[in-house]
Amino acid sequence: MRFQLLGPLTITDGPEAVVLQPSKPTILLAALLLHANAVVSADYLQRAVWGEEQPATAKAALQTCVLRLRRLFTKHGVTETSIEAVPGGYRITAEPHSLDLLGFRDQVRRAVAMSQDPEAELCTLKDALSLWQGSLLANVRSDVLHRDEVPRLAEERLRSVERVCDLLLGLGRYGEALVELWTATRVYPGHERLHEQLIEALYRTGRQTQALAEYRRVKGFLLDELGVDPSPALQQLELAILRGEDPGAEDSRPLRPPGALTRVVEGELVVAAGSAPAPT
Repeated sequence: MRFQLLGPLTITDGPEAVVLQPSKPTILLAALLLHANAVVSADYLQRAVWGEEQPATAKAALQTCVLRLRRLFTKHGVTETSIEAVPGGYRITAEPHSLDLLGFRDQVRRAVAMSQDPEAELCTLKDALSLWQGSLLANVRSDVLHRDEVPRLAEERLRSVERVCDLLLGLGRYGEALVELWTATRVYPGHERLHEQLIEALYRTGRQTQALAEYRRVKGFLLDELGVDPSPALQQLELAILRGEDPGAEDSRPLRPPGALTRVVEGELVVAAGSAPAPT
């Protein structure tokens, strides 16, 4: 039996999955699972379930919600996970194999320890990201959780996506990086690091024109929506592309994109950047 938080809140048993209906016990379960193995105060749980303006009966109603959750666990055969009443609040116990959020974090920790083996780190991070199954807490109607918890979880995922793309670029797997980055940059249009990676991947696959067009698009978005200029890193990347240099080289050596034409002028090799046809 497993709980899935990284998407709609779901209880799974092998191939069987039960997506919980929006309800106050569902909100309570989400709040406990988000802080699994730690004591969650009754006050926080009440705010998560009823919002900042709680009814006078919130304390008693919280106890009723706990009882309803325990009955739900019995109904679905949940035996490994329990809800404990402890001084000041409640605690739910879970392990990486019984809660996808803990499984994700465990995989990310394992990946960090594999930094000397990029292929192994990449594989482990991809396994971790595969645990994400849609919109976070889509069936959990709590303004408090969506305000306080969902952005933090989204940031955890984003850091792993960034690292996956860094690894793909470092391994020369630019086409795979593009697949990841096209989606990520549209979901996070103001996230400059992802755009840096996308622009670099486009350039390294011989798409200089597209890379520069993407830079202009990002620059326009940042100015129009946020009122800021692109970061120095993005500006340096544009300059490197215009000069035909390797964006990743400290000494800015010329980079020859795949299929780029070259010519010799007065004994110097000149890269005709952008002359390569776009891959199909």
